[in-house]
Amino acid sequence: MTRKDIVERGRRVLRMETEALGEAERPATFLHPADSVHGDLGIVGKSDVAILISKSGESHELLALLDHLKRLGVCTIALTSNTKSTLARHSDVALDGWVKEEACPHDLAPTTSTTVALALGDALAIALLEEKGFDADDFARLHPGGAIGRRLLTRVADVMVTDNLPILTESATMREAVVQLAERRGIAVVTGKSGSVAGVITTGDLSRLMEHEENVFPIPVTKVMNRTPKVAQADELGSAVVYRMETHGIIAMPVLNGEDQIVGVVHLHDLMRAGVV
Repeated sequence: MTRKDIVERGRRVLRMETEALGEAERPATFLHPADSVHGDLGIVGKSDVAILISKSGESHELLALLDHLKRLGVCTIALTSNTKSTLARHSDVALDGWVKEEACPHDLAPTTSTTVALALGDALAIALLEEKGFDADDFARLHPGGAIGRRLLTRVADVMVTDNLPILTESATMREAVVQLAERRGIAVVTGKSGSVAGVITTGDLSRLMEHEENVFPIPVTKVMNRTPKVAQADELGSAVVYRMETHGIIAMPVLNGEDQIVGVVHLHDLMRAGVV
């Protein structure tokens, strides 16, 4: 492996770290040590932080860059396998990336050391996320496309059913509930006078009832319904609802608004079709 190959491998590690920092809303760019002394230092500002990666910590090009960065008042973080090196001693922060040996059979090509450097860089990016209070909404804003975007951007309101809701009053009987269960995909929602959810009946409830009752039709729904059902909020992330459905073995949930009134029903299959799962 030539010196050029080694430099290129380090460059790839740094470019991956710039991407990780960008996801933390900390814009970063790659600066080659050799190019920095020929005008590229113009991209560096006093308030910037420079992450310098070197296994030995004695690279002449990197030490020259370190000297210029210190003159500019830039904060420097060294990732090195040698914490007693010139780079480590003269940087503001030195992170120990020591490895016993490279995975290369000749212990020459940067393999294990570049992996450790990548892990330390990712740890810095995660620390920034936590310090900033970066949440799922922030992540979704920066990843609007692909599977990640669908999972983080899809709200319950985007996929819930709002027409012909399977709603029953507390005076209804199981005869009416059976019709709703058959026509409305296995769920019937019982509401009180205020429009709030009083209970939920599912096909599972009907099956259990039929095991010990010959004639289920005249039975009031209030004697069968689950009075503490799992519910979803219209502005809730679809992925959070999928998790609760899978945890509790539920295929459908009533959806409530801010006043706890039913505004829809969300089904697991609809969430799956939307790419949330």
